Amino acid sequence: MTEPSPDRKTSSAGARKGWLVGATLSLSVLAVLLFALVFHLSNRPWQPLRERQPGMDQTGRGLADEPQSPIAMGKLITAPTPNGIHAEPGSQGAVEQSAPALGRLPGGAGDWPQFRGPKGDGVFSGALAINRHWGGGLPATLWSVELGEGYAGAAVLAGRVFVLDYDATNHADALRCLSLADGRELWRFSYPVKIKRNHGMSRTTPAVTEQYIVSLGPKCHVICLDTANGHFRWGLDLVRDFGAEVPQWYAGQCPLIVDGCAILAVGGNSLMLKVDCVTGKTLWSTPNDQGWKMTHSSVVPMEFAGRRMYVYCASGGVVGVSADDGRVLWETDQWKISIATIATPVPVGEGKIFLAGGYNAGSLMLQLKEVEGNILAQPLFRLKPNEFGATQQTPIFYQDHIYGVRPDGQLACLDLAGKVLWTSGAGAKFGLGPFLIANGLIFVLNDDGLLTLAEAEPSGYHALSQAQVLDGHDAWAPLALAGGRLLARDLTRMVCLDVTGAKK
Repeated sequence: MTEPSPDRKTSSAGARKGWLVGATLSLSVLAVLLFALVFHLSNRPWQPLRERQPGMDQTGRGLADEPQSPIAMGKLITAPTPNGIHAEPGSQGAVEQSAPALGRLPGGAGDWPQFRGPKGDGVFSGALAINRHWGGGLPATLWSVELGEGYAGAAVLAGRVFVLDYDATNHADALRCLSLADGRELWRFSYPVKIKRNHGMSRTTPAVTEQYIVSLGPKCHVICLDTANGHFRWGLDLVRDFGAEVPQWYAGQCPLIVDGCAILAVGGNSLMLKVDCVTGKTLWSTPNDQGWKMTHSSVVPMEFAGRRMYVYCASGGVVGVSADDGRVLWETDQWKISIATIATPVPVGEGKIFLAGGYNAGSLMLQLKEVEGNILAQPLFRLKPNEFGATQQTPIFYQDHIYGVRPDGQLACLDLAGKVLWTSGAGAKFGLGPFLIANGLIFVLNDDGLLTLAEAEPSGYHALSQAQVLDGHDAWAPLALAGGRLLARDLTRMVCLDVTGAKK
């Protein structure tokens, strides 16, 4: 190795000296800044730390109380202009034009005001003449509408369709109100929330009455609006306000409204809430002593031994909560799914609750028993995954039998003892598609939008008609039936079908 020249030695020494001077100045400046910061903090009034409590953010009391909540930035857009372009949104609550009054279709039959219909059981029981034989353009498509990616189903009331959508352009959840007659958008309420594509985005069905509508967004934002015009009533951020954790693949729980109150399973600081739809006030809160988390399952009401309760599949088991005061009446860890709990509990009478799942969970029948004033939940029987399960859609209890799509894609019928009476066979598979029952007939959709009409009876699988009603994929959203019109959707498009028979 050669020695550096004298000039290079001098240059190196000068550089080192310059570096040391610069470093010294930097340290001096940093010390001055730290001193100023400490002096500033020491002269501020001391504020004691407070434990954060549910409701401290007060998003349930009004928009102005929590300016940083996405709900607080919500906006209402109503009534499209004659050329089909919506008026520019103003501040929250501003209405550019009045939405049409609520009204029912002439000759219409029934509503579908929540997830799984009027009674939450997937069954339409109104008087409706359904065309059993399709062909030549039947069932007729009355209208269609483009939606953001997702699997959110529709609720229908008084000639209006309500769907929770995701507006990818504006990065916002959007609760939309459409006309059942022609698909026109009457109003929408949206609030900003960034969501990445994760097997779709929105996936919950709102609950609606003639006074208010409640929705639960992908990241657990709850809003309550006036049904007629979309005016904001209250909102809750279940993550911010109650310590909830957004489930994998986003929230899939569909809210429930009973006697003017919203019932929400939270899984954070509170296992379940009862909220007054008029005021947004929490009427009771169930302690979450087990630390169970929110799942994709929804809450279902039932009655046993003279007690009204709400049943829910949480992350660690199944629980029955008193409808009167939110107390836990019973719980069991005999049913839990490690990956995703999706299907809702199915009460089948006499204190029995049928549970089904995917991911090798199979199914389980629980039996409630009253012992010395206490309620116990005990397993009655289990079925292996290849016998019966439910990856995505909740089975239907109809006329003392259970109908559902198994994990292998086949439609199946069980009796209440767990015996498989029939399956649709390897040639009739429906993937993760939805289904409902109306007047002894079952409408079942496959992944690719092929709709099948079959008889809902225990004697066997009898398909009556088929029609390709959607051209997309992932047609997984729950179906809705109202006014003789069936609402179905795939990943990005919803169609309204006339199932009564007349070709339009």
